[in-house]
This record gives sequence, C-alpha cells and structure tokens, in this order.
Amino acid sequence: MEQNRQDFLLELLKTPSPSSMEMEIQKKWIDYVKPFADEIMTDNAGNAIGVLNKDADFKILLAGHCDEIALVINRIDEQGFLHFDKMGGINPKAAVGMKVTVLGFNETVTGVIGVNAQHHGGIKGDFDLEDLFIDCGAKSKEEMEKYVQIGDLAVYKREPEFLMDRYITGRGLDNRTGAFIVAEVLRRLSEKQINVGVYAASTVNEETNMGGAYFAAAGIEPTMAIACDVTFSTDYPSVNKNKHGDIRLEKGPVLAKGAPINIKINKLLEQAARSLNMNVQYELTTRNTGTDADRMRLTGRGVPVSLVSLPLRYMHAPVETASIKDIDEEIDLIVKMIEDLTGKESLNPLED
Repeated sequence: MEQNRQDFLLELLKTPSPSSMEMEIQKKWIDYVKPFADEIMTDNAGNAIGVLNKDADFKILLAGHCDEIALVINRIDEQGFLHFDKMGGINPKAAVGMKVTVLGFNETVTGVIGVNAQHHGGIKGDFDLEDLFIDCGAKSKEEMEKYVQIGDLAVYKREPEFLMDRYITGRGLDNRTGAFIVAEVLRRLSEKQINVGVYAASTVNEETNMGGAYFAAAGIEPTMAIACDVTFSTDYPSVNKNKHGDIRLEKGPVLAKGAPINIKINKLLEQAARSLNMNVQYELTTRNTGTDADRMRLTGRGVPVSLVSLPLRYMHAPVETASIKDIDEEIDLIVKMIEDLTGKESLNPLED
C-alpha cells in the first residue's frame, strides 16, 4: 500500500469516531476525497458522500460506515469514578484493564477501566458493564464534572499498529476500513471513464441504528447499493468453523449470500473477480446482514443490495486485526465491477 494511502488509513483509525459523534472523522474523510470527487454531498444525518458522474441515470451507492463502538457515561459517583453503558456492541470482558480516551464536553481526558486486583479476588464469574468503571484520577464528583458530563463518550486508547508488515491491528477497524475502501474506490474510478454515477458514502450510526445508511439511500435513490463492511474471520484458535464457517485473512473479499442479497449484483462481482483472477469467500446472511445493506435495501421503492466484507479477527475488541492484502483486493474488486458496468444492466432476477 502506497505511503499516502497508508497515512490516510492510519489517520482514520486514530481519529475517535463513536456512533453519534462522527464529525471530526467525516471532515478528514472529506478533505481526502475532495480533490478527486466531482462533488461532495452531506446530509442532516452526518453522512459524507463523494460523487462521480452525477448526471448518469444508473447510480451505485457504496456505503462504508465510519462510526465505531464506544462507552457512554451514565453516572459520575461521589468519588469521581465514571460509570458507563455501551454505544454499540461492547464486550465487557475485552474492556477490563483498558485505557480509554474520554471525550468530555469540556476537555478530553485519559482514564483506565479499573479491575479488582487478583490478590483481592479478581473478577469472578459473569459480569457486565455495570460492574466496571473508569478512573480518570479525579478525587470527587465535583472535580470530574469540570471535564465530563452524562452522555459524553469514551473510546479505547489504542493506536493502530502493523503485524509482520502484513496485518493491521487496532480499535475500530470495524468499520473505518470500510470508509477507507469506498474513498479509495472513488479515487481509482476518478481516473477512469465510467458509464454510471458513483456515490461513495462514509455513513454514520451503523453500530447503533443504521440511520446514516437510510438517509444516504433515501436521498440518493440509487439503482443499486453495496455495503462495504467487515465480517468474522474464523482462522484463529478456539473458533468453531462448523458453526461459524471458514473465513480466512488473505483469502480474498467476502461476498454475502442470502435473502437480502441481489443475485445479479453478486454475479457482477464474481465476474469481476474472475477477470482479476481473484479469490473470493462467502458468508451466509439468510435473514438479514446486520449491516448498512439492510437499511439501504428498504428505502424508496426498494434498492437491490449486496455486501462485500473484509475478513476481521477479534470483532469489537481493542485489537481488531485485518489484512492489508484483503483491503487492497476489495478495492480492486469493486473498481473492476463498476468499471465494467454499461449502465444498461437489469438487476431484476427474473429478467435475462
């Protein structure tokens, strides 16, 4: 991956972007995309959308959500400790002992998620977020309230790193990698002659309500939409592959199969993969996908959708891990598929 692209990816991963507080990362995304987009659109949900070939009748929406899971402060006790609930799918066991950045209303402060010392019995059995707390070093509620108020958010204090120059690890790869991918697809397509309109959206709120995807699709009314998200890699110890499937890093992008997915879009993606001599993997999404695709599909008169996912280890942990090769291949795949579109394709599965 070229240095400027790597720098952009790292900048996205370093920027706190909890669901409902994505403004800072969206401004950085816009700054990167603006030089090669024909137009930048925003909306009242907070989506950032780069556009190419806006006058085309056939419109494809690419959605990669930029928000990450977070902690939301729900109580400050008399000693100044912060108690919290989850903003998205927080795993309590992964939170124990972590450093956090508290995005206070008045100032950003560092804290640690306290844990009972093993000498005092440690943490026993099952526990939930309500059993944990954040220690920012305050001596009282009054002191802590100078920096933080109820409803402020916190994210894990974790910088992205590379493993063996092959993988990237950190917090919130779900799904700042998707926001990166749709931006890079747009950049690559800006250098080509294309027959369709392309709307690359860095969407908000996917981890909590998927409202950003709804706003984007309802506003654009695309001919088709592709969600670019992550999925569960199962190539590490203790995972039951019989139950969860066999998805591996460096084995290619993952296409979804199931009731929500438009078969003809998948065929276009598979054709592009064959042209590139690229491997793809498959996951099952029988009822719904759990991604932006679900909300985009049900806007307007209905939008044909597909889902292209990046294999990801350790979902919603502070050490999510993905392959740089898989990121690049997903970009190549989507660019090739869009480049090959004539704008005359029918996505009706009952039509030849």
